[in-house]
Amino acid sequence: MPRTLAPLLAGATYARWLHLLIGWIFAGVVLMIYPGTNHGSLTRIVTVSAAVDAALLGLIALLPAVRRAEGVQARLLLVPDREEDIAVEPARTRADRWRTAGWLVGRVALGSAVGFALVLTLTACQRLLAGPGLGPAGARPGQGDAPWWCLPLVPLLLFGYGWLAVCAGRLQLAMAVRLLGPSPAERLAEAELRAERLLERNRLARELHDSIGHALTVTVIQAGAAREVGDWAFAAKALEVIEETGRQAMDDLERTLVLLDETADGTAAERPGIEHLPALLDTVRAGGSPVDASVEVPPGRLPGVLSRESYRIVQEGVTNALKYAPGEPISVRIAVRDGQLELHCANPVPAAGAPAGGAAPRKGGKGLRGIRERAALLGGEATAGPEAGSWVLAVRVPLRLGA
Repeated sequence: MPRTLAPLLAGATYARWLHLLIGWIFAGVVLMIYPGTNHGSLTRIVTVSAAVDAALLGLIALLPAVRRAEGVQARLLLVPDREEDIAVEPARTRADRWRTAGWLVGRVALGSAVGFALVLTLTACQRLLAGPGLGPAGARPGQGDAPWWCLPLVPLLLFGYGWLAVCAGRLQLAMAVRLLGPSPAERLAEAELRAERLLERNRLARELHDSIGHALTVTVIQAGAAREVGDWAFAAKALEVIEETGRQAMDDLERTLVLLDETADGTAAERPGIEHLPALLDTVRAGGSPVDASVEVPPGRLPGVLSRESYRIVQEGVTNALKYAPGEPISVRIAVRDGQLELHCANPVPAAGAPAGGAAPRKGGKGLRGIRERAALLGGEATAGPEAGSWVLAVRVPLRLGA
C-alpha cells in the first residue's frame, strides 16, 4: 500500500500535473476563441480546434527561443532525474524546430486529455454525492443520479484519476527527454567531448607524474648524497642541482595549471621537447649517475607532439634509473631509422645485496604504464625489462602520427 500511495503524495506528481493543465488551458483558450462552442457538432468543434491548435503550435515552434523556454519550464515542473536530459538551448536546426513542434502538440494533447478527465471525474463524483438521502434538505426523492451505496465509488474515482495524473506526468517527462533533449548527433558530440576531456586530464596527470616525480627523485638523491659525503663543495653543488631541478618542476607545474585553465588565451610557454634533453641529462649527471647520450635526430625533423612526448619518455626512463639504480651509468640512444623514432634507455641492474638506495624492484608502476600509454597514443609500442644484466627501456613510434 505505501508503494501505491507514495506517487500520489510526491511533490513531483503535482508539479507535473500543473504542467499538464497549462497545456489544457491553452487548448481551452483556442477553443473559446475559434471555433467556439455553439456552432456545429461536438466532433466538428473538437476537430477544428485540434487543427487550429496544431497550426498555431507549429508556427510558435519556429521561434528559436521557444525551445529554450519550454526546456526551462520542463526542468522546473517535470522534475527530471538529471537536468542535462532536457536541454535549455534555443533551436538551431530545422530538426530542432520539428522536435519542438512535436513536443508542443504532444504536450497540449496530453494535457487536454488529463484536463477533460479531471472534469469528467469531478462531474461523476458530484453526481454520486447527490444521491438520495445525501442531497440538500427538501430535495425530491430520485433527484440524485445514483443510490447511496455508490458513495464508496467517489474515493475510487479520485484514486484512479490520481494515478492517471502520475502516469501522464511520467509520459510527459519521457516526451520532454525525447523531444527537448539533445539529438543523437548532439549526444554523440557531447560524449566525444567528455572523452577528449578525460584524455586531456589523463595526459596532464602523466605530465605532472613525470615532471614532479623526476624532480623529487633528483632532489632526494642529491640531498642524500650531500649528507653522506659531508663535503661542503659537493653539498654546494648538490644544492645548486636541487635548486635548478625545483625551478624546472615549478615551470612544468605552471604550464600544466595554465592548460587546466579553460579561460587561458593560449599564450602559455611551450612544453619541453627533445631539444631540452641536454639540460635534463645534465641534472642527472649532477646527481652522480654518468650519462652516455646519443641523439641522432636532425633539427626540426620531429613533429611537435612527438618531440614533447619523447622528452617525457626519456625523462621517465632516466628517473627510473636514478630511483632504482642510483650511481649506475645510464645509456640514452635516440635515432630515426626506417621512418620510426627509436628511443633506448638502459642502465645496469644492481647486483643482489648491492646498495641501491633502498628502492624496491621495478614492477611496472605508473611511470612505465604512462610510457606505454604515450607510445600507444603515438601509434607505436614500448617494452621494458631486464636484458643481459641491464634494465632496458625501448620505444618505437612512427614519424607520421596515425600511420
